[in-house]
Amino acid sequence: MKAESRMFDAVLSAKTRLKGHGHITPILTSHTLNQMVGADIYLKCENFQKAGAFKFRGAFNAMSRLSQAQRARGVVTYSSGNHAQAVAMVGRLLGIQTTIVMPENAPATKRAATESYGATVVAYNPDSASRKEIAEALQAQYGYTMVPPFDHTDIVAGQGTAALEMLETLQHLDALLVPCGGGGLLSGSAIAAKNICPACRVVGIEPELADDATRSFYTRQLHSIHNPQTIADGTRTSSLGSITFPLILEYVDAMKTVSESAIKEAVRFLFFRMKLVVEPSGALGLAALLSLTGWGKGRIGVILSGGNIDAATMKTILDG
Repeated sequence: MKAESRMFDAVLSAKTRLKGHGHITPILTSHTLNQMVGADIYLKCENFQKAGAFKFRGAFNAMSRLSQAQRARGVVTYSSGNHAQAVAMVGRLLGIQTTIVMPENAPATKRAATESYGATVVAYNPDSASRKEIAEALQAQYGYTMVPPFDHTDIVAGQGTAALEMLETLQHLDALLVPCGGGGLLSGSAIAAKNICPACRVVGIEPELADDATRSFYTRQLHSIHNPQTIADGTRTSSLGSITFPLILEYVDAMKTVSESAIKEAVRFLFFRMKLVVEPSGALGLAALLSLTGWGKGRIGVILSGGNIDAATMKTILDG
């Protein structure tokens, strides 16, 4: 079986596992947005997913496949927030102890939600320590199973179910815009899109301040940025992974970056015009639509990847 077929089969299997556990999130449209962009725009609202973001998909797919022995030992991961919440929630649903390494400056709402689901949070200083190294040390000490935030085939397959649902509903898109941090959502979405609608142009969107994936894509060499200071906290991963990078090179058509001001404007548009609460990382695709040109006409899909945002951050953005 070809690798391409295996990966798409994994996305289809993840859809089966998620049935009855995750939400099939809505696809919304806006006449005003269509007029502004000059195309038909479809927004896949993962801000309505369980735990408030697409991350639930990958976490449930990966953790539901663990053996009873692995479940008994517990799992560990590292995340600035959305993956942390997802792993913690899935742990509660499946009866698995979870330990999450989170930066000290993680959004307060994300940390509070993670702890409310029963996870043990281990805080660290992102300026002086590596979250991955801390998690690996805990794994070695306690025998936990690692459930990484993006660089895992089960995670990638689970995240791909968001685009799978979207394409199964809409049948055809001319382009699909997907936020990119570590590349799990982007690579999974691209696999799904290219198998259902091969002509669909898949574009990954990053903040200008966290453009490691864009540079990696165009040079075909892995670049990294330590703790990028973007408001889009979900994209503060230092680099793509050993699994996601090759998948993005194979399936993604282009990468683009957006400014901090464009990200904030997209959050404001979604809030004031569409009454949607979307975090900065989740609004990257719309930021690209509103601030960059050359998208053309036709049908454009945008994945709004999450809605977990602190009140203080949202107030600052809306006041702007």
